[in-house]
Amino acid sequence: MGSITVPAGVTSVLLDIEGTTTPITFVKAEKDHALNGFVPIPGNEAEVEQIIQGVVDNVHWQMSLDRKTTALKQLQGHMWRAAYAAGQVKGEVYDDVVPALRKWKEADMKLYIFSSGSVEAQKLLFGNSIEGDLLELFQGHFDTTVGSKLESESYRKIADHIGCSTENVLFLTDVTKEAKAAKEAGMNVVIVVRPGNAALTDEEKASYPLINSFKQINVNSVQ
Repeated sequence: MGSITVPAGVTSVLLDIEGTTTPITFVKAEKDHALNGFVPIPGNEAEVEQIIQGVVDNVHWQMSLDRKTTALKQLQGHMWRAAYAAGQVKGEVYDDVVPALRKWKEADMKLYIFSSGSVEAQKLLFGNSIEGDLLELFQGHFDTTVGSKLESESYRKIADHIGCSTENVLFLTDVTKEAKAAKEAGMNVVIVVRPGNAALTDEEKASYPLINSFKQINVNSVQ
């Protein structure tokens, strides 16, 4: 994996989070493989302690399946907010990320985030990172309210919101299906290879530019 020069005309960089700026192990809860089947929550006739335990077990079950239910996301949001506010959690980012983002911003690149996590969760992570408050680096945040990360239309909507052509955007992600959708929309794409990320097939490796550090991306100042 050598260095990559951003194509002329690119004025914005769109970033995935999990496996791209931040280790997967930070974003995903540890899976509990003991919870394979549906875990019901006891009804109101049960003792309070049983209901509480049932809720806990159900949440563990949903997390083990990486479910995307609204209720679970809301609960996770409450937990993250409390943990960040108490200083118990700091958003983790790879060592190469912040220096690169600052360099790109100095070159007048506009930086955006597109993640399956909510915009609020994104801002909590980057606003309370191990490198301090990084929110000033970003022009905007997008989540799946614009559409699935696997649909090309989502990337067209993001470009429209930014106010540019998809050809003016570079998308960095570790997921080839996301890269495929962005590429079909007309964006420039680069696959980020990090420890713990899903292994790539030989075909995938041959289909996209690959980096294992943001240091490998060279940008020219936007004219």
